[in-house]
Amino acid sequence: MTVQQHPSALPSPLPVEPGLLSRALEVAGRLANDAAEVITATAGRGQQPGATHKANPFDWVTDTDRTLERHTRRVLASEFPGIPVVGEEFGSPTDAADAPYRWVVDPVDGTANYVAGFPWCAYSLALVDGSGPVVGVIADPSRAQIYAAARGRGVRANGVAVTVTPRSPTGGLVCAELSLERAPAFARHAAAGHVGVRVLGSSALAITQVALGHAVAAVLDGYREWDVAGAACLAAEAGALVVDGEGRPNPLPTGAMVVAVPGSLDEVLGWWHADR
Repeated sequence: MTVQQHPSALPSPLPVEPGLLSRALEVAGRLANDAAEVITATAGRGQQPGATHKANPFDWVTDTDRTLERHTRRVLASEFPGIPVVGEEFGSPTDAADAPYRWVVDPVDGTANYVAGFPWCAYSLALVDGSGPVVGVIADPSRAQIYAAARGRGVRANGVAVTVTPRSPTGGLVCAELSLERAPAFARHAAAGHVGVRVLGSSALAITQVALGHAVAAVLDGYREWDVAGAACLAAEAGALVVDGEGRPNPLPTGAMVVAVPGSLDEVLGWWHADR
């Protein structure tokens, strides 16, 4: 088996002051713990208080989404004044794109799962700079896990270091969060390669499964930055490869992204591009 190495096309990431890394990681971890407690206490309680729809009846937003994002914004404004916060529920300040750093939060990624009581939703928070995610923290309440990473410092799951193991995709699982137009062909080609496809309903947790070594790859389209920034940091720090839909290295792609363990990327990209 030929094992791929990390792509070298990207420039070296911007340096980050160590004190900022440590403090951002600590505060993000504290917020993730707060969120996990709230989500655990309220998930699946029938019709959620304040639950409404966005674009369609399956596109939920609840009081928990709003409350957690407000809490996140209050804490970050106090701890990191001057760093803008971009969030799913309350949007982005006009200067966020030009700021040296920005926080990106999705208070409940997988809200439909949360409303239904399906144990697959997450809180996602990331600090991002011009080189991509700097810090990423994901709370996985149903599994009582907090996953945390910082640039150059690796990944920890409840304090235990994790890294990916290079392998072929054969016999493994791929997490796919894809449009109806792309999903059938991708699943067909993956099945021909003896790989199972799982649709989980949370982009953050789909990518996180690659960082944890549970899945050989994650393939996504139609997401927003807050869905993937925290998990992309986990994946990169665990040693996974993060590329855009064309296979170009990118720490935080837009439009489409493939995250894979070394040794699996080429085949997964082949399934992604087949029948296009």
